[in-house]
Amino acid sequence: MRGPGAAITDPHLPRPAQVAARAEEVPDLFTLRLHLPAVPDREPYSFEPGQFNMVYLYGVGEVAISIASDPAETAFLDHTVRAVGRVTRALARLQPGDWLGIRGPFGNGWPVRAAEGRDLVVLTGGLGCAPVVAAIGYAARRRNWFRRLVIMQGVKHSADMIWRERYAAWAELPDTQVLVAADQADRGWRGHVGLVTDAIDQAEFDPGQCTVLVCGPERMILAGVDRLLARGVPTGDIWVSLERNMHCGVGHCGHCQLGPWFVCRDGPVFRYRDVQWLLGTPGF
Repeated sequence: MRGPGAAITDPHLPRPAQVAARAEEVPDLFTLRLHLPAVPDREPYSFEPGQFNMVYLYGVGEVAISIASDPAETAFLDHTVRAVGRVTRALARLQPGDWLGIRGPFGNGWPVRAAEGRDLVVLTGGLGCAPVVAAIGYAARRRNWFRRLVIMQGVKHSADMIWRERYAAWAELPDTQVLVAADQADRGWRGHVGLVTDAIDQAEFDPGQCTVLVCGPERMILAGVDRLLARGVPTGDIWVSLERNMHCGVGHCGHCQLGPWFVCRDGPVFRYRDVQWLLGTPGF
């Protein structure tokens, strides 16, 4: 079902948004900061960390993009996009002042409110940091609402590591541990060289009192969950964000079906124990 951040009356109609700023993160990866003009007959836009928008470019098409900003930042929405297809390459050409459309927010977000008073552990790989960065920002702004905060981020090559300033700032927070890893590293890389799942053994958290957020390639998710289970984390305390081919955002087209669920409507965040029988299974 749609999460509590639902904000528009008709989920099929794009809402106009203007590009307020554009940032080049690494080659072919950019962030658009969007401003939503006030519309009298619509509710103020709000969302939960982990939800996504369908980003629509007039005359080109639309694509599902996670919301990367903190829900407390109500004036703007950030979307980090990799230019890999027709729509995303067209989005890459947008500049401040240009217009696009958004539908959303859609899906279920991370259980950050339910995690209050517990250790919050985040494990991401590749661009997996974009779907979960809103949850990290949420916890960072409300640091005293949680116990330990552990952030583990892995990339294929150290040059792919985006938002280094954010990770450095998060590492300075009290009772916070940041572990970064790269499969291949340039000279000067100070993080772990190897798989990010190896960092789980170094992570300092209470397996019996934690909520774990996992996002990234499915193979990494499965390897990470195996390590977490070996540490004694219950399957009910592990949440995963899944990627499928989401075309409509409302569970109508069927492209993102995963067993009995539609990822756009029933996800993208799932409790691991609910979907573990489907992950890694050919055909799903």
